[in-house]
Amino acid sequence: MTDFLWETGVLIEAMRARPVGMDLPGGITGISIDSRSLKEGDAFFAIAGDRFDGHDFLTNARRAGAALHVVSEKRLPALGRMQAPMLVVDDVLAALGRLAEAARARSKAKIIAVTGSVGKTTTKEALRQGLSACGSVHASVASFNNHWGVPLSLARLPADSRFAIFEIGMNHPGEIRPLVKLVRPHAAIVTLIAAAHLGHFRDLDEIADAKAEIFEGIVPGGSAIINADDAKCMRLAAAAKAAGVTNVLTFGEAEGADFRMTEYDPDAEGAALIADIAGQEVYVRLSMPGRHFAQNTLCVLGAAHVAGADIAKVAEALAEWRAMKGRGERFQLPMPGGGEIILFDDSYNANPASMRAAIETLANAKLSENGRRIAVLGDMKELGGHSPTLHAELAEPLKDAGIARVLLVGEEIKPLAEALGDEEIECTTHKTPTEAEEQLFSDMRAGDAIMVKASRSIGLEKVVAALVDRYPPITQLDANGMAGETRAASEETSAHDFAPETQSQ
Repeated sequence: MTDFLWETGVLIEAMRARPVGMDLPGGITGISIDSRSLKEGDAFFAIAGDRFDGHDFLTNARRAGAALHVVSEKRLPALGRMQAPMLVVDDVLAALGRLAEAARARSKAKIIAVTGSVGKTTTKEALRQGLSACGSVHASVASFNNHWGVPLSLARLPADSRFAIFEIGMNHPGEIRPLVKLVRPHAAIVTLIAAAHLGHFRDLDEIADAKAEIFEGIVPGGSAIINADDAKCMRLAAAAKAAGVTNVLTFGEAEGADFRMTEYDPDAEGAALIADIAGQEVYVRLSMPGRHFAQNTLCVLGAAHVAGADIAKVAEALAEWRAMKGRGERFQLPMPGGGEIILFDDSYNANPASMRAAIETLANAKLSENGRRIAVLGDMKELGGHSPTLHAELAEPLKDAGIARVLLVGEEIKPLAEALGDEEIECTTHKTPTEAEEQLFSDMRAGDAIMVKASRSIGLEKVVAALVDRYPPITQLDANGMAGETRAASEETSAHDFAPETQSQ
């Protein structure tokens, strides 16, 4: 007998749907809003977005094996004589939200929600990896963290999951509040407050207040987990208490943190750390270099502790945690004449805090003889009037990190070139990723370490793809310098039937 995610009768009741057509299935095995990634037995939700309308892809979904098609009452007449089992609803996105509510109501899982200006997806994936050692885990796919991604992720929650992790993002005030009240987490993490989307806010205090909306959905007796090293820690703690959260916990390196890093030992292949997790000493080996990964690990261990997981098992599982595509992946690329270069792919997104973290990672890279540190950087978007200053302020971290060569892509990052001046760092500016790619291929040599980072809209992943295509990786480096997968398994990262213009942060 097939294990259904949802029985059809329950779907009809939860979504207040009207069945149309013959031969309705007994249930569905999954939910999709993207006909390209749909699996046989899924229900296809024809969500209408700003760019695409899922109703235009119903034929594709049917051919892909959709068991059910959830469609809007208003679009039904236009579907003509389509012979397919359908559930008709008033509004498809609203119906998905009602199904998400039903999923949360039936779930006995320990629910963890994650937000913050940086590190949300990384923390969510680390939680997925660590908690998997203690039971079944459900987590948001990729960065599905907005008004459609959160209800979709929640509606996909299997009834028997022991743990569930949901990423919640925002671009403007008021966006987190309805999403966290849908998720109703037992624990809510705020990773860090930084100047992401500062163009939509007056200052960091406003960003902190918007992120603090996540505390409003915490269930009675639940926990808020915030960064003790964050300048906005006290503001967030006050907001959590004002929201009625009585268990406010902190993570970081600061004295008195509930989940505290007591030792940190980076090396060329990653780092080792020792943490005090509510009085329990825990050792963790990480495959990713960078203090920010270690700090993320602290809130992961803290959330696992709050969720009742076996911390020793979680810590052991984290040794197998790998950076996601575009979020710190590290590759060893062989050069035709001998030797190799090390490539850090951090091209997925960027803001001032994550830029500084990536520069620090490059600074700690172990170089071969005559090797250089090269940074390929692009615009950080949505910084508003703060953009020139925040870009220019990256000059000092680059100088302190011993970067020899900087290639800049875009218009907004040009103040950084001016700030670097004609000093020890060689700097060139480029209009497009293709221009930067051509310059990089001309400049680089065996022994170099190269880091690529920018806001996603700049498209620097094209530079990474060109490098990996021309010089197929020997390996993606792991914690012990041993061979690992050359590419993390690709996941559904966008939904062409309902693709958002930007991803919430």
